[in-house]
Amino acid sequence: MAIGTELDQFFLIIMGMVVLFMQCGFAFLEAGAVRSKNVTNILIKNVFDSFVSGVAYWLFGYAFAFGDGNDFIGYKFFASSDLPDTSYASFFFQYTFAATAATIVSGAVAERCEFVAYFVYSFFITGFIYPVVTHWQWGGGFLFKGKDYDDIGNVAYVDFAGSGLVHVLGGTAAFIGAVLLGPRIGRFHKQTNTAIPIRGHSIPIAALGGFILFFGFLAFNGGSQTQIANDGDGAVVSLAVVNTVISGSFAAFSSLLINRIHLFGTARWSLLITINGALTGMVAACAGCDSMYPWGACILGCVSGIVFHIYSALLRKLHVDDPLDAVAVHFGGGSWGVIAIAFLHKDIGILMEHNRKSGLFLAWQLAGLAVITGWTAVLCLILFGLLKITKLLRVPQEIELKGLDIPKHNEPAYPVEAYGHGHIEKILQIMESNPTYVTQLFKRLSQSGQHGEHTNPAFQAHLEDVGPYESPEVNAINRANGKGVTLVKPNTSANNGDTAVYIPADRL
Repeated sequence: MAIGTELDQFFLIIMGMVVLFMQCGFAFLEAGAVRSKNVTNILIKNVFDSFVSGVAYWLFGYAFAFGDGNDFIGYKFFASSDLPDTSYASFFFQYTFAATAATIVSGAVAERCEFVAYFVYSFFITGFIYPVVTHWQWGGGFLFKGKDYDDIGNVAYVDFAGSGLVHVLGGTAAFIGAVLLGPRIGRFHKQTNTAIPIRGHSIPIAALGGFILFFGFLAFNGGSQTQIANDGDGAVVSLAVVNTVISGSFAAFSSLLINRIHLFGTARWSLLITINGALTGMVAACAGCDSMYPWGACILGCVSGIVFHIYSALLRKLHVDDPLDAVAVHFGGGSWGVIAIAFLHKDIGILMEHNRKSGLFLAWQLAGLAVITGWTAVLCLILFGLLKITKLLRVPQEIELKGLDIPKHNEPAYPVEAYGHGHIEKILQIMESNPTYVTQLFKRLSQSGQHGEHTNPAFQAHLEDVGPYESPEVNAINRANGKGVTLVKPNTSANNGDTAVYIPADRL
């Protein structure tokens, strides 16, 4: 085997490993953006994105995407049957992209989607919807072939790293899922037609996820060259990485400044807006990061920040609840990137060549964007619609209010009984002996005050920040108005019941 083939395979494996690490970035970004009562649920979905994709893409996806077939779909290499040994690196790299497409959806349907529904849509997207679309372009299908025009030659759709094939597809699926699921309880106030912010529980965790995604995008875009041994491959990879950085950087600034001057947003220096803006710029760069000048990436990024805010505001106006702004980042950034390369391409872009070929290039980009969006929207409408009809799409209201971690997984991300801060120690000193029930399971706690609210002594009785993002325990204590807490002192005797011990507020 030639050394060049060996280098190409090694390149794909290393790049694929970095792209797979983006699953960690998505997991942390989404975990930080949801409330503490749903962290375990969103994490297990992100963990299984890699595994569901591994099963679906191995069985069906790679064959549909890269198997021999026609211009629409492939039909060889099912379950890697007859797959050459030299193609396993390609399978691994492409599998990581399929996992990314599925992960986009989980953020938009967070905090209210049934676990069974997640398995169904994730398998279907990575096993069929996404592979067929990638066959159209990366598998040598009709978008890749384009059309020969007698006077100007061939013109075809261009999407180097998947602004349309991955991100528009994922963003479209996320939009359909969010619409059919409906908003989270309390997200929108119909009487006043306003959107009520539901804050995530940890900005530091979300920021860590953002940093990991920034890192992963360098391999996502740079690795899309899929080879490194030929003359010029290194230059293409380098240009793709540089343009990704530049587009993301300018998008971060533009999104932050737009938020600050209050055209959109809160008129504050927002970290989360900056992260989402940068991600939008990197998503937009995917389509043409290998074929535009760095100054083009600068323009691309500046507009990407604006695009993010427009799509985010539009979804709020339509009362579509997207906790992660996944639609704005991926569909907004992806669609802008697909269109922008028709203007910024360094050889045939409209800004470089004012001729018929550049105009037809724009037409092919728009046609590709339309067919990818249409294909995904129709199939996802059927998929999510069937899940909704069969009542498998959304969790019951009671579970949504209490949080998904305990009833669905029995693994709260932040179990109160695992913390040892001063309030618990003080209560233990007062009770002198025997353990106390300090838990997130309200039914194990006794009632306190005149109104019988369940309380949790792990939190201070007097709290000022009472936004809708707080945990149920904190809200329960706020309702208690600081009147004290009654704890249950378990009795080890088989003949006697538990003893209730009242702790006045001034002793907490």
